[in-house]
Amino acid sequence: MTRIYVGPTVVYSLGQVGELSLLTAFDGEVVIPDPVVAESTVEPAATNLADLLEGDEVSVVTDHEDHVERARVLLGEKDVGSALSVLAGVLGHRDPEDRSAVAVVSEDRTVRRMTRGLGAEVTSSFGVVVRATLEDKYLSPSQAKRIVRRIDQHGMHLTGELRERAVGEIAESD
Repeated sequence: MTRIYVGPTVVYSLGQVGELSLLTAFDGEVVIPDPVVAESTVEPAATNLADLLEGDEVSVVTDHEDHVERARVLLGEKDVGSALSVLAGVLGHRDPEDRSAVAVVSEDRTVRRMTRGLGAEVTSSFGVVVRATLEDKYLSPSQAKRIVRRIDQHGMHLTGELRERAVGEIAESD
């Protein structure tokens, strides 16, 4: 089963617009490292995260500790905050023979580049919305487009090209 690590940028972007529950559209074990949860203190994202974690579809993990130092070495001078625990999780669960063993949901370019290089599948908040639209018969393309716009308005700005691509992928699911 794929283990899907959620980074702090996604907790913030989906949490600010009340859409963290879209993470449950993934097939796999969705996990949020404890340092990411601890760092998520901005409202309303913090409350929305607490609500998500009350259910049993997403779990908090601390089992990446053995790989934190290796993650720091790989990053060198780069400081990615609590996203370090996402990278450590990938190091602990990757399988060179199975690229689907681990996935990452993050907006952070350094984390995305590094985890992709380590064999993880990578997506973003916008990818979560697209997947939820394709997988969830209850999320219509028009609802998904509104979510993409709300995320964009709350700080995770997309370039015009990326916004059109995200909205275009949603439109194709009609």
